[in-house]
Amino acid sequence: MYAVIKTGGKQYKVAAGEKIKVEQIAAEVGQEIVIDQVLAVGTGAELKVGTPLVAGASVKATVVSHGRHDKVRIFKMRRRKHYQKRQGHRQNYTELEISSVSA
Repeated sequence: MYAVIKTGGKQYKVAAGEKIKVEQIAAEVGQEIVIDQVLAVGTGAELKVGTPLVAGASVKATVVSHGRHDKVRIFKMRRRKHYQKRQGHRQNYTELEISSVSA
């Protein structure tokens, strides 16, 4: 059984036992959270799609860790204009381990 969930403005396809990195969630390490924004639930060939959410569906996950992704370097330049700009960014994330998917 798998589900498509929405968190942090992004969509993720998850199944029980998987680990995913999502946008940072305000939760302690080891805490179990329930994600109720489930867009679709599937088992094999059967797929239940919500409008926009599947009623009564939820995903339980445990917070494994918090961290920061690798640095993304931004470099802007205008040739012959003596303009260069360097910038970097590291996005925070929360790693979740999916424990169960319920429809």
